[in-house]
Amino acid sequence: MLYQGVLRKMQSELGQPIQYYLIFENDFLNVNQVLDKEIHFSFIKYQCLNCNEDRPIFRQGYCRNCFFETAAAGDWIMRPELSTAHLNKEDRDLEYEKKVQLQPHIVYLANSSNVKVGVTRKSQIPTRWIDQGAHEAIEIVEAPNRYLAGITEVALKEHVSDKTNWRKMLTNSLEDVDLVQWRNTLSKFIPEEAKPYYLENKKETHLEFPVLKYPVKVKSVNLQKTNEFKNVLKGIKGQYLIFEDNTVFNVRGNEGFYVSLEIS
Repeated sequence: MLYQGVLRKMQSELGQPIQYYLIFENDFLNVNQVLDKEIHFSFIKYQCLNCNEDRPIFRQGYCRNCFFETAAAGDWIMRPELSTAHLNKEDRDLEYEKKVQLQPHIVYLANSSNVKVGVTRKSQIPTRWIDQGAHEAIEIVEAPNRYLAGITEVALKEHVSDKTNWRKMLTNSLEDVDLVQWRNTLSKFIPEEAKPYYLENKKETHLEFPVLKYPVKVKSVNLQKTNEFKNVLKGIKGQYLIFEDNTVFNVRGNEGFYVSLEIS
């Protein structure tokens, strides 16, 4: 089987285990179905996710020009507390920013390598947790806009991490924790303006990833340096493909790379 196209983050579907899909322009691949098969990746060219030009990818799948110009890469994406659409104030494109920022957002706790706090649009639950490789997660606050969720995250990360240790996540060096207890402990640190949106009755969500064998010591593949690699696929977790020789490939980290995949 041969597939060609530009890499975008894998789409996922909640299941036991989670189902993963690579979506190309005219085709798609259910990645779960090629577990235990050899995949040959070849880098062909770049294709910016915004302008579609063959320009080196700078960040988040965009070339340098697009990264600093497109509304989809504004600072408020990574730092929700910088959102200003609720003030009718434009960053790069007010119409786009209103569409994204002025909708329900969830502040959550997830455990992928350790307990961490995060923010995502309500419509992205549980996709966001899947993308982070979290094996358990819980919602804390449902805010009406991105700004309120952002300032809540800022307040809570004074008391809990906002980062994932991706190596620990991929080696499955995890421990289960009581996220309900964590939520209850952290609730007193929620800012006053977000307290009306506190979710006190949510239960933990548990996630199962399609992994046949976890790596002992993680080695990551850089397509820019190697141009091609091949190995037997042993698992999928977060946005990573896990291979038999302990190599891992971050699909999301290689968005904007036009590749061919040969499966045998």
